[in-house]
Amino acid sequence: MNILIIDDERSIRNTMKEILEYEGHEITLAEDGRAGLDLALKGSYDAIFCDIKMPGMDGTEVLHSLNEAGCESAIIMISGHGSIETAVECIRAGAFDFIQKPLDLNRILITLKNATDKTSLVKETKILKKKVSSKYEIVGASAAITHIKDIVDRVAPTDARVLITGPNGTGKELVARRLHDKSTRAAMPFIEVNCAAIPGELIESELFGHEKGAFTSAIKQHKGKFEQAEGGTLFLDEIGDMSLAAQAKVLRVLQEKKLNRVGSDKDIQVDVRVIAATNKNLTDEIAKGRFREDLYHRLSVIVLKVPSLAERTEDIPLLVEHFMKQVSEETGIASKKITAEAITALQGLPWTGNIRELRNVTERLMILCGKEITKEDVIAFATPSI
Repeated sequence: MNILIIDDERSIRNTMKEILEYEGHEITLAEDGRAGLDLALKGSYDAIFCDIKMPGMDGTEVLHSLNEAGCESAIIMISGHGSIETAVECIRAGAFDFIQKPLDLNRILITLKNATDKTSLVKETKILKKKVSSKYEIVGASAAITHIKDIVDRVAPTDARVLITGPNGTGKELVARRLHDKSTRAAMPFIEVNCAAIPGELIESELFGHEKGAFTSAIKQHKGKFEQAEGGTLFLDEIGDMSLAAQAKVLRVLQEKKLNRVGSDKDIQVDVRVIAATNKNLTDEIAKGRFREDLYHRLSVIVLKVPSLAERTEDIPLLVEHFMKQVSEETGIASKKITAEAITALQGLPWTGNIRELRNVTERLMILCGKEITKEDVIAFATPSI
């Protein structure tokens, strides 16, 4: 670990340096608050030990300055004039821990281990968030997809309901996630429901929950997706496949912001932003009596049509590059080159499965081809025989 020690007492600095270097850590010393702050802002430290009482800039000023600068190091405050009030104040101000002088070797090492664990968790969390963010990134620079991104970025901060339309595999879920991630609800849950995958007799229980004994298999109380998404976003995918009975209940929730679990007449207030998606023409579904017109108008405050891959073939090079990187990270397959002729061949294919199909084809080419993916490889492997 890289550790910074800020203390105006030379004996304390040197003693801690000897102890921690013996444990295998790399130590940097600062003799006052100003010098310590400069080092902390310029360098990268896993942990910082900072004395409170120092001439010039004291430890609490250093702590506040580091927090304002977004320092990610675990800051451990030390003092010879400690009290419970001082310790509590430091922790509230963002310190990881507080140690009182005279310093105890075991306390230092235990605190440092805990700080290491915390720093590791923070780093792992950031890496995972980055991976998740990359997984749901909308890739492309075409006019069609740039327009979608612009509209999403304008609509996201509002609570307006959004209806996302477009063929299967175009990335409607990615649009929904971008709406959530850029909204004021981003820190709250994003709950997805595939309305086509849930049997009609269970959709109401899934959405609104049920009470114990509401039906034969209801052995305990269950919160539905609306309650699970409280404060956040509920994404109703393939809403065109929802039963008319469930549609009526969804309409009530949107109108009154309250619901009843199956088997209960008690109203439950909910605060949820609803985003819906479908690959069906809901106007046709309304004409055929399969979708409620009043629900359509409730859902379609903003309508976003996601373009098919055929409408944005200029994005294929960027998409292929993105998917190749994903496949390489997920499977360990070495990165490969792809020729310009191969890209042109991919752009000329009929992408009935859109982005999802292109992702599968890219993975197939990564697995089956040599170090370079050629036009001949695309012809041979892009369209598998059934």
